[in-house]
Amino acid sequence: MRFLWTLLSLVQVLPGATLQRLSLEDMIQKSTEIVSAKVTSSSAVVRGPVVYTKYTVAVTTQWKGAPSKQLDVYVPGGKSGALVQRFSGAPSLAEGVEYVLFLWSGRSGMRQVIGLSQGLFQMVPATQGEAMVKHAASRETMVDASGKVVEDTPASMRLREMVDRIHRTLAGAQVQ
Repeated sequence: MRFLWTLLSLVQVLPGATLQRLSLEDMIQKSTEIVSAKVTSSSAVVRGPVVYTKYTVAVTTQWKGAPSKQLDVYVPGGKSGALVQRFSGAPSLAEGVEYVLFLWSGRSGMRQVIGLSQGLFQMVPATQGEAMVKHAASRETMVDASGKVVEDTPASMRLREMVDRIHRTLAGAQVQ
């Protein structure tokens, strides 16, 4: 165990990840929670050999999951004392910024962004017209459901359109 901690303390950046590309409908269906929320704080948490950044978010709207006013979201990577870990594809959230988050909780009970950065959309407030959400393309290797390598693309849409797709997908309607 001591060897593992020593090894992990020397690791600065872990090798790139290969992610399965998720469509918006995939994220809607596979998420345990979907919220719009503003980041209020962050801190480092060590769970076993992994350092996580724990973001506390204030929920403004919840479309899926049990109603909550505040959630803790864990992202792999962070700094705890001398131990620094970075994980390819892991999102970074900023305090005071509002996001639409597609979240899932695994067996550990830790709430995480689905598909690493894929489930993170930044809110762009409306200065003229409607509020928008945007998602930067991941630079990580992605594969489709058949295992074929695909390229991720950035996404931008009206918040109203995303909310409509969430409602239709959760209701079981076909989204075009």
